[in-house]
Amino acid sequence: MSSSTSISGVPSERRGIPAATFVEDVQTYLTQSGLDANSALAFLQERLQQYKIVEMKLLAQQRDLQTKIPDIEKCLDIVSTIQAKKGATESPAGGNISSAVDLIVDFELSEGIYSRARIENGDSVCLWLGANVMLEYSCHEAEELLKKNLENAKASLEVLIADLQFLRDQVTISQVQNQHNMVITLLSLSASQFVSVDYIV
Repeated sequence: MSSSTSISGVPSERRGIPAATFVEDVQTYLTQSGLDANSALAFLQERLQQYKIVEMKLLAQQRDLQTKIPDIEKCLDIVSTIQAKKGATESPAGGNISSAVDLIVDFELSEGIYSRARIENGDSVCLWLGANVMLEYSCHEAEELLKKNLENAKASLEVLIADLQFLRDQVTISQVQNQHNMVITLLSLSASQFVSVDYIV
């Protein structure tokens, strides 16, 4: 998680998302930036639109992770069930107590269509890795991989939530503090310096 901090202690950016600047004195800001009133408002509108686009992307990533995490947990639960069933059929010495104890499962063929199957040998499982790729793993390897993927997905979700909070703070600054204050100040300027622009919040 990369973020740089300005002198005031407020982050100047977070993972490539620039922080919104608080404009306390509009006239000084216009003089220092070399922008006229319309250009300054257009710049602020453009920055606000950029924030909205990034927010949409982050929200899509958040939805994907919130869907992915329960799927990983479900897969982990299935692998644990297979291992527990396999452990119940083995004696402490490692011998087979009963080969008649099979695992009966219902699995989804397609949306809303299920089929019943008997798992006779629970030594390995096949996991979809994405992009139509499936690999066979031993139950132990599959459990380790799924636990690692679950930890990574949860960590990514936490980072995304923090990014979204930072982004929403920047949107608030852009909408309320910068644009509102700037429009009020610019309205108070002389009519010769201010040309009417569309103001969208």
